[in-house]
Amino acid sequence: MTLTEFLLAAGVVTIGATLQGSIGFGLGMLSVPLLVLIDPRLVPGPLLCASVGLTLLLTRREWRGIQFGDLKWALAGRVPGIAAAGVVLTVVPADKIAITFGILVLLAVALSASGLHVGPSPKTLLGAGALSGFMGTAVAIGGPPMALLYQRQSGARLRGTLSAFFVVGVAMSVVGLHLVGRFGWTELRLAAVLFPGVLLGFFISRRTADVLDSGLLRSAVLLISAVAGIAVIAVHVF
Repeated sequence: MTLTEFLLAAGVVTIGATLQGSIGFGLGMLSVPLLVLIDPRLVPGPLLCASVGLTLLLTRREWRGIQFGDLKWALAGRVPGIAAAGVVLTVVPADKIAITFGILVLLAVALSASGLHVGPSPKTLLGAGALSGFMGTAVAIGGPPMALLYQRQSGARLRGTLSAFFVVGVAMSVVGLHLVGRFGWTELRLAAVLFPGVLLGFFISRRTADVLDSGLLRSAVLLISAVAGIAVIAVHVF
């Protein structure tokens, strides 16, 4: 990786980490399409590994908002989602998976914007956890399914619960990639290249999170989720 590529990658991850630190998700959504253009080796494994550090920092910062009762259901759903992704990645092209995911996210955003509200419950958490695990492992974008469940919750609760979910869930995805031969020492070294951007974005998000908590959080969740769906479709179609 050249110095120019390193600086570009660090800048992309900084912006993505700022976004995730502000609303609870978004690092993968923003970073994946751009990192693929800079160096395809940076996704999904290295980005997922670097994001573990961000989720640990956010979990500590938003500890009081974590809904621990919800986590058991979401994490229980993530396990089969990761397993399914590991199997599917060996036989189905990633672009077909991503396009389907993008369409599902856009549909969920449209239903939410229409006034339909589906909040966190054991069944919805299992389903969102499974979809998040599948897509997080397959294309490193697993935030929207969980975030849409918490769109009407407080900022601290959304960010805290999602971060705690991602701490365990993303680590599980990295292990899953390792078991199918998609994560090793090369990916670990590339993850270290991305980590300075993660740290900088985390510190910036301390201020931006306060701004969104003033009444803009739900709109931000819907907007970023829609952008995620469109971005995933666009990257794999054009």
